[in-house]
Amino acid sequence: QVQLVESGGGLVQAGGSLRLSCAASGSIFNIGAMGWYRQAPGKQRELVATISPGGNNYYADSVKGRVTISRDNAKNTVYLQIYSLKPEDTGVYYCRVTRAGVDYWGKGTLVTVSS
Repeated sequence: QVQLVESGGGLVQAGGSLRLSCAASGSIFNIGAMGWYRQAPGKQRELVATISPGGNNYYADSVKGRVTISRDNAKNTVYLQIYSLKPEDTGVYYCRVTRAGVDYWGKGTLVTVSS
């Protein structure tokens, strides 16, 4: 089992930035891809960004150019830096980690962007 704990969410004004963190614990050897998803009120959960163990990343078109995903394999932590926040970035941000073909999810951290 892998446990994930997200942090770093909060209330921020439009144009600001946030850095989200997600720390993995438990059976953390051979962790594969790590990623961030978000779910806006009344909408489905959507992919924001992913990063492979080797550092290859993918960004959704909606955030490309405003988001940087990174990981520290020694700390089993994945980060999401979001710049130039917009009200439409508001939502609960979830961390997902894949290990041995199983996906694990955190409970999420709320990001609220005020206009």
